[in-house]
Amino acid sequence: MTGLPLPPVPEPYHLPFHYGALHNIGVDYLVDPQRAARLLDKRHPGLSVAEFDGGACVSLNYQLYFAQYPNGGGITQELEINLIAHPTFAGERLPAVNYGQYARGWEQTKLLGIARLHVLCDNPLAIDAGRLLYAEPKHPGWFETTMPSLNAAAVQDRWSVSCRRAALGPEGLQRYEEELVALDVNLAGLTSESVNNTPITGYGTDDQGRLLAGPLNVYQPYRYYALDDRTADRVHLTLGNPAEEAARDLAHLIADAPAAGVWTYQSAPVAAHNRAYYVG
Repeated sequence: MTGLPLPPVPEPYHLPFHYGALHNIGVDYLVDPQRAARLLDKRHPGLSVAEFDGGACVSLNYQLYFAQYPNGGGITQELEINLIAHPTFAGERLPAVNYGQYARGWEQTKLLGIARLHVLCDNPLAIDAGRLLYAEPKHPGWFETTMPSLNAAAVQDRWSVSCRRAALGPEGLQRYEEELVALDVNLAGLTSESVNNTPITGYGTDDQGRLLAGPLNVYQPYRYYALDDRTADRVHLTLGNPAEEAARDLAHLIADAPAAGVWTYQSAPVAAHNRAYYVG
């Protein structure tokens, strides 16, 4: 046989990893490509920054997901800080798309993917799996959130995500109050589009400098909200202590750039326990 070997799948993990439910919001920023390229080169030397009309794309991606295992279930939250990038050798194979076309899923080679700079996660098992299986730069964090839910009708079209500092200790996740990154997104009254923008290619670079790619399939369309000068202020980003690497890198990349787009996904409910009634 010729070609590259597949990366190992160490015990106790199995692939593909199946999500039982996924709730997801992403926010994109178009930023200075030179700053982005310098930071990307430190993390992923085999990748090059994608440019959309002269700007690089920083993508913040919050996920809440459930997974079912033989002996029970697990809930995980994480926040990815990504740059949209492609393998350097494949630059000439990419179609020419602007940011709006990319966000709507037009770039179907999927060579444009998310180059993970930081991934903050509240599940020790998911941290270990992300590092071993996909070479994710995954570290502990914990979250306070508000998001649209059918179980709280008063919360509509509003997403609030606060990621706080954490550490892994002998008893699991140790939580601290220090806020690292916070997003507040108000989508009320904005018009969304149904977009087919998956599979999403996620890039990682392992300890030996080898570039990995792992696609994520999402089986229903995302909702995409294009932002402009009138609506960019619907997204408010707060960055914490610049001594923390994730906050420092985001501040360096985004500076005062406005949000360019928002995309959301929420798994449909599969059952409902209905209102009780009196039996006479």
